[in-house]
Amino acid sequence: MVTAKNQDRDNSEFEDYAQKSSTGQLIIIGGAEDKEGECTILREFVRRAGGREAKIVIMTVATGLPGEVGNDYRRIFSDMGVDVIDVVDTERQEDVDSPRDLEVIENSTGVFFTGGDQSRITGLLKDTEIDNLLHRKFTQGLVIGGTSAGAAMMPDIMIVEGEGETNPRVDSVTLEPGIGFLSQVAINQHFAQRGRLGRFISALIQQPAVLGFGIDENTAIAVNGDEVEVIGEGAVTIIDVSDIEYTNLKKSLHDESLAICGAKLHILPCGYRFNLQQRKCIY
Repeated sequence: MVTAKNQDRDNSEFEDYAQKSSTGQLIIIGGAEDKEGECTILREFVRRAGGREAKIVIMTVATGLPGEVGNDYRRIFSDMGVDVIDVVDTERQEDVDSPRDLEVIENSTGVFFTGGDQSRITGLLKDTEIDNLLHRKFTQGLVIGGTSAGAAMMPDIMIVEGEGETNPRVDSVTLEPGIGFLSQVAINQHFAQRGRLGRFISALIQQPAVLGFGIDENTAIAVNGDEVEVIGEGAVTIIDVSDIEYTNLKKSLHDESLAICGAKLHILPCGYRFNLQQRKCIY
């Protein structure tokens, strides 16, 4: 578990907490996105990646059914008019960093991470050539999308597992290093549907993040520079702990309830935006 260090934070530490690069874009999906109807979120990913001229790579590393899941997304993106679609399967460590996979990622305009187990993504890809290439391409304008596990791995620190429908406690959530396309921002998917507010607040208090985005199913945030836009049918719950007045984190044992005073809460549906630098909603 990641050690908590932010009870007595100096806000100056977080002046530059937005995404590490303002060049690329992220489409971070709360899971269970529409794949059969309007496909609003997946359409937005394709549109931002270049529309019909997009070159899409589907990363199936998180799932135990890479063939089936990869083919599903290939069909969806093909139906939208995308001609260049590749699937990168990295089921085992020996599958990682093949010349073919590096080449298709190098030539891509959009990379999409499917759902599954976020620990598989970091366990197989972190600090590999693929990881380094994705970060370099991101600074050059690559659009990176991810759903469920593919969303959870986006920040520097990711939530691996935890209890739903519980009050905040240190032991209600487990944290590990993520892939790191977002700095000092926390992500939690399937948010309203699985009652994850308690564990999310616990995660935020235990890691160096000032902002947390709890994303409902069939809902996404599109991150472009300092601006976050909500897409889809649900809502995004934003928790700002940059100016908390008090927490008993240092005094609490792992199984004891946490007290958090002075956190800010915003709830934004589709079409609303949020500025990461100013930590303010855009009406």
